[in-house]
Amino acid sequence: MTSSSKLPEILKRHESDILNDWMRHQLSSTTVRGNLIRENELREQSRAFLGTLREALESGKPSDVDGAAWSAAREFVSEMARTRARQGFTPVETATFIFSLKLPVFARLRQEYANDAASLGAEIWTATEIIDRLGLYATDSYQKAREEVISRQQQELLELSTPVVKLWEGILALPLIGSLDSARTQVVMESLLQQILATGSEIAIIDITGVPTVDTLVAQHLLKTVAAARLMGADCIISGVRPQIAQTIVHLGVELGDVTTKATLADAFRLALRRSGQSIAKA
Repeated sequence: MTSSSKLPEILKRHESDILNDWMRHQLSSTTVRGNLIRENELREQSRAFLGTLREALESGKPSDVDGAAWSAAREFVSEMARTRARQGFTPVETATFIFSLKLPVFARLRQEYANDAASLGAEIWTATEIIDRLGLYATDSYQKAREEVISRQQQELLELSTPVVKLWEGILALPLIGSLDSARTQVVMESLLQQILATGSEIAIIDITGVPTVDTLVAQHLLKTVAAARLMGADCIISGVRPQIAQTIVHLGVELGDVTTKATLADAFRLALRRSGQSIAKA
């Protein structure tokens, strides 16, 4: 934008009219989700963005959207996109909030430059470039926010899928269901070690009844968990070793060392009781 551009002046002089036109356009669009954002909230969000945009344009460096003068505008767009991502808006709906500002801005530019086609074209190009870049920035911020949400949900699911249960005084059980990869092994290990520390348990039963297959990598993960538990002063028993898993382990030549294994969780629990000097008597 050249020094003779009237874009900042036009936005300032017609800010109220532009905001009203923008609101009418948004409310009539199919991309506005009335169930996710109220009209007064949308108006306040639109007013704040319009004011931030005008202030950035008045800085004198409108083409440098990545510069320091545009930091407030970028921060506003980023927070708006992240909020909408959490609220359930789609990326198209989020970006359209920015792109829809073109219509009222272009209308005012046509009024100002009705008899100057060259200046009108230059101003429209400047406004288009700025709004498009901010719209793309909103899309990028939305995507990052969604990735953070998905990553957090995956972490929470991992934690929920690896509960450590206190079976008896000094005896913990860790039932595993599903595949066991490096990321989940880390969560399993942390959960088990925290519970060993919190309860002072000396025996932990790792039940793999719900693990579909055990290959070399899974066996290594199990052995790492056993080793970490031993460093915390707890002995481990692996239960749920089915015939096919036993055959696979032998076929792969995996050495479980001195790790005790049992076919069922009940067998492992009985062994854990004996090792801890406890017993259960029938009433």
